[in-house]
This record gives sequence, structure tokens and C-alpha cells, in this order.
Amino acid sequence: MKIAILGGGHGCYAAAADLAEQGHQVRLWRRDAAMLHDVQREGIVLKDAQGSRTVRVALATGDIGTALAGAGLVLMPTPATAQADIARAMAPHLSHGQVVFAPPGTFGSFVMARLVRAAGNPAEVTWAETGTLPYLARKHGPREVNVTVRAIHLPTGVYPARRADHALAVIGQAYPAVHGCGDALSGALMNAGPIIHPPLMVMNAAPLQHFAKWDIHTEGTQPSVRAVTDRLDLERVAVREALGYGAPHYPLADHYQNDRWMYGDAHKKLQKSGDWREHIDLHTHRYIVEDTELGLALLASVARFAGASAPIAQGILAMVGAFLGRELRHGERTLEALGLAAMGRAQLQQLLHDGE
Repeated sequence: MKIAILGGGHGCYAAAADLAEQGHQVRLWRRDAAMLHDVQREGIVLKDAQGSRTVRVALATGDIGTALAGAGLVLMPTPATAQADIARAMAPHLSHGQVVFAPPGTFGSFVMARLVRAAGNPAEVTWAETGTLPYLARKHGPREVNVTVRAIHLPTGVYPARRADHALAVIGQAYPAVHGCGDALSGALMNAGPIIHPPLMVMNAAPLQHFAKWDIHTEGTQPSVRAVTDRLDLERVAVREALGYGAPHYPLADHYQNDRWMYGDAHKKLQKSGDWREHIDLHTHRYIVEDTELGLALLASVARFAGASAPIAQGILAMVGAFLGRELRHGERTLEALGLAAMGRAQLQQLLHDGE
């Protein structure tokens, strides 16, 4: 299959190497084309449990139109903060039948679809998102990526949901772990980042600012932190149930306790890798600007819409807002900001099924 991968981060390089190694025709795009010269000439160094090897991709380019041309799957393992700009860049080039997959999405499937339509592209494009990246990965150099774990479950929501069969069939050619979980909002409420990372940021704020590097998943994940994370995840599950979304909800406790979560039994491997002992700036890191300002604010707004209690989500937003110096409850990914909060549940469900 022809696959366009958009972005230059950890997940993008992991996906490019992994999918090219599987035999797919991979075209990797990023804005900074100069950073792709060595990838185009020499390939990506992929490291995982099988060792280290170099994988060549079909094309590494700064021309997004060339990357997208003829691609059946458009893969965007990029931060949600980049989705709007990328959507506008690809809007003139998307064509009928293409599937755009954002792992994870933070409701970006809906947001990007709206932006592409507003740009005047009438093509029937299907959008999908899941709850996590397909890889726990970190780049070790300009063209080198280390994959610690691959996802074994990827619950995926589709927008518009009426085209779910088509989207899941296309994505499944690249990621057999994909399975449907309903519409795009259901997919967004599978996102693990806004559950794992905001409590870790708030409850590790002092060591993160004191030490040059700090491992939030080792020293930073203590029983008190886990207790807050578990309560926050219960709020997420309660919101899903209030909206009628069924199990499996992939409770985050499974990530720490057994092999039933999206990555299987991954937490110990994540700690052992050492890749997450890093510097995190509490004002600029994606755990704040993506998972908290966008993802957790979305969860809190959906809780308001569904009439579900979410005091932990609201409290963490207030704490992060306090050290950032700005209000986070009404961010750009909230249902209020998207113009969806005034809808009834049936009306929103119909919109997510049929599309705008």
C-alpha cells in the first residue's frame, strides 16, 4: 500500500521505518526538507528488540503534494498542536477515498475534516483516530529511532462514522491491531495522554524544574500519583458510559498491572529503556500544550456536556492553568469552542455519524 506519513517526530520516524520494513511504499514528509536529506540518501536506522538495522523509505520529501499523491493511507502520528497547520497544508492535495489516521487524535479527526472542507476541498476523505501512538518510541539521532514497544490494541473512532468499514479496512493493512470503537469522539475519549501525563506534570512539577532530567515513569510514578491517575481515568470511563460508548474502555490500570492494555505489558519496558529520563519544560512540552491544554480540556468539556462529574480533570486544569498563568477550561478543543456544546446528544451523534 502507498502510505504518506506526515511529520518529523518520534512516531513518524518509527512508523516510516516499521511500515517500510513491512513492504509498504512509504513517503515521509516534513516541513524542514533539509532534515530529510540523509533519510532519503541513507534510510532510517530502526532499533528494537530485534536489534538495529537500516530501513529505506520510498521517498523523503518536503513536498506534501508529492507525498500525498495516490496514497491510500495518510498517517499523522504528530502532536495535536500541529494538526491544524498540517490540515491546511494538505487540504489542496487530498483526494476521494483517502483515509487520514491520527494516532492519537485528541478529536483532531473532526477538527481537520472541518478545516479541509473550509479550504474548499469537497473530496470524500475519511478521518480516524485512536488512543495512542502505535509505538513507544524515541529518536536517538536525526535518522535513528528506538522502538521500545508496539501497540497490540488500537481502538479507533472514525469520522464520519458511516464510513468506518472503509477506514478500518485501509488502516488494518498497516496496523492489524486496529479495531473499531465507534465515532470520532469515542476515539478521542480513548486517548491515554490526557490521563497519564497531566497528573505526572502537576505531581512532579518540583523535580521536573529542579533536575536537568527526570523520569516521570520511574521515580515520578509513585502510589500517590497512581491514585490520582486512576481516579482521573475513572472519570474518563464514566464520561464514555454517560454517552453510551461501550466496553472495552481500556482502563489505564491495565497499563501498570497486566497485559490487557493497548501496549500490552509495557510499563516495565518503558522504565527499563531509559528513553523517558528527559528534560520537560512545564510551559512548552507537549504533555502540557497537547495533553493538558487540548486533551484534558476536551475531556472536561465532554463531561460537562454529558452531565458527568469530573473533579479531578477540572482540578488538574486549574493547577496547570495556575502555573501557566492562563485559563484552560475553555480551550480550542472543547465542545464549546467547536460549537458543539449546545447540541443535544442525538444531534451530536447524528453529526458524528453523517459528517458536516
